[in-house]
Amino acid sequence: MKQFSWMILVAVAFTAACDLEIDDLNNPGLDELTENPTPLLISAAATGLVIGNRTGYADDDGYISVLGILGRESYTFSDSEPRFITELLAGPSLDPGNPRFGGNFWAAPYRNINNAFVLLGALDNVEGLSEAEREATRGFAKTIQALDYLVVINTHDENRAAVVTADSSPDNLPALVSKGEIFAEIVRLLDEADTHLANGGDAFPFQLGAGFNRDPIDDGDNFDRPGTFRTFNRALKARVEIYRGEHRAALDALAQSFLTADPEQPKLERGVYHAYSTNPGDAVNGLNSTGILAHPSVRADAEVIPGGDSLDRRAETKLKVLATPVSNPDEGLSSNLIYTMYASNSAFAPIIRNEELILLRAEANIALENFTEARADLDFVRAQSGGLDVSRLPDEQLVDELLKQRRYSLLFEGHYWIDMRRYGRLDQLPLDREKDVVHSAFPIPAAESGPRP
Repeated sequence: MKQFSWMILVAVAFTAACDLEIDDLNNPGLDELTENPTPLLISAAATGLVIGNRTGYADDDGYISVLGILGRESYTFSDSEPRFITELLAGPSLDPGNPRFGGNFWAAPYRNINNAFVLLGALDNVEGLSEAEREATRGFAKTIQALDYLVVINTHDENRAAVVTADSSPDNLPALVSKGEIFAEIVRLLDEADTHLANGGDAFPFQLGAGFNRDPIDDGDNFDRPGTFRTFNRALKARVEIYRGEHRAALDALAQSFLTADPEQPKLERGVYHAYSTNPGDAVNGLNSTGILAHPSVRADAEVIPGGDSLDRRAETKLKVLATPVSNPDEGLSSNLIYTMYASNSAFAPIIRNEELILLRAEANIALENFTEARADLDFVRAQSGGLDVSRLPDEQLVDELLKQRRYSLLFEGHYWIDMRRYGRLDQLPLDREKDVVHSAFPIPAAESGPRP
């Protein structure tokens, strides 16, 4: 990996809207954390991992936005940056030499993984923390490492990635390994983290922000304690097990997650989110941009509610139809749709929600031919989220139904391009112009092309 930098946040206050006050980020403080760790530095470093994982997630050129463009969920029209169209939609390939586009989603996740190694090493030497607090912090750090790896492999897929250690350096570049090996490393980290969290007592020795307290029904619904954070960890494991085709393991993980499917209290939005604000030193949600438009196919493909003129409720509530279309005349593209889920630059961006967990369970059961159980979850989502009647498709079309429900339930949250790739259906995404292509994966960044084992 390239030289890692360390962000120590000396004064951090996670309050109702993720209120952050950050000292000079050019003063790393790495030596102090390594050589003289204190509970305060441990707390700041743990909070820094949340911020590091959030980096590039909901920017206008971040994870959700770029995957939305690749998956034909969105356009980004920018007078100053034509590559949103010329590279991401047309190609001929993604440019590994530019960290903003084709070279993206590599350096920042690996930097955060390394930061977690520094924190884990400091835990062995810090005084003033109980063993339960150390264990809770270990479980937290390894969960964030797993989440960072997931960003890397979701974007690079068959182009591979690297499993790094605390000893990795520019002079000791680890080998690139297969997608399956990266998924195995993610599962290992999540399972180790789960064990740590089980021994982590009742509280973390640091505060987690509003994204871990999103829309709580009661105190037990928050994810800011080791016990409830474990259910977030298990939810992430379920997603990864689905991705690697381990469907029974996914069902086991879902049974330990925060999944619920109660029609009286659906809690579809319950989950863990990245939080944003306009407070000094914090980051804003860049998806609230006038230059981001929804792809016209999103509304055009939505199911019509029987007996009326309205569409699937998700298409109606997550999209707004503009009176005047927005166009990019140089490229021949236009749309009269904008997304409404990110209504301000302080809007939350989901990491994983209960609605996804219900659909993950449906997907696992389809693969295991438990069609009755799969239909129950798909119809639950159709009714609760879409306002639709039950589906009466035959069993052999349930994958089609699953992908449609995932498309609208998880709309513009960073999933559809991955889903269509997982099922070998990228060729079914719409091409607006003859020169357009659908990219299947990001290349290894040019800056990472040095010799490896």
